[in-house]
Amino acid sequence: MLERWALLCSLWFGALLAAACATDIPTTPETQDMKTPIVFGRTVALVTGKTTRWYEPRVRVFELVNRKTHERFKVDVQSDDKVFVLQIPAGEYELSRVQISEGPFLSMADFSSTFEVGADQITYLGTWRFGVDTPRYGRMVVISTVHDQEDQAEAEREMLAKYPALEGQPVATVLPVPSKADSRLYEVMPYPRYPRYFRRHWW
Repeated sequence: MLERWALLCSLWFGALLAAACATDIPTTPETQDMKTPIVFGRTVALVTGKTTRWYEPRVRVFELVNRKTHERFKVDVQSDDKVFVLQIPAGEYELSRVQISEGPFLSMADFSSTFEVGADQITYLGTWRFGVDTPRYGRMVVISTVHDQEDQAEAEREMLAKYPALEGQPVATVLPVPSKADSRLYEVMPYPRYPRYFRRHWW
């Protein structure tokens, strides 16, 4: 029990430290002056089984790390289904962490999926599906990255509607590798502003 608590504490403080060092970026910047390189895609979160919680899972944030410069980008999603459009420097990136929220409950998992962002182009990263286990000990989250033509067309329409200056620019499709991976999902404690009796899972 003490080892488990020490592991949760180290993960919690590690997440706080990483968050402090990461650059926060929105899923769709407000500026209209978007220039390449640009990446876009879609995140989807769903439960893979039955759940006793009232809240459906949502991708709260995900983090990208430039593997050469080690610069970190924290992308604020706050949705169970959302298109993201990011302006980040060219280079090799790693999807390093995802946070999943279910109402007041917050969990996180570490990943190591990599992809390349080319210079002077728009890169489509596919649909990232986060399949979240039902609440239990040893809970897992699975990310599967797929290239769906309809999803890509819809994401492109949303991107061009917000950033019409990008019309006609070449789009390269690059899916993260591996295309499917799973990771242990750890709940972050304590939940702020919620009393002890409302915290259902203490693992």
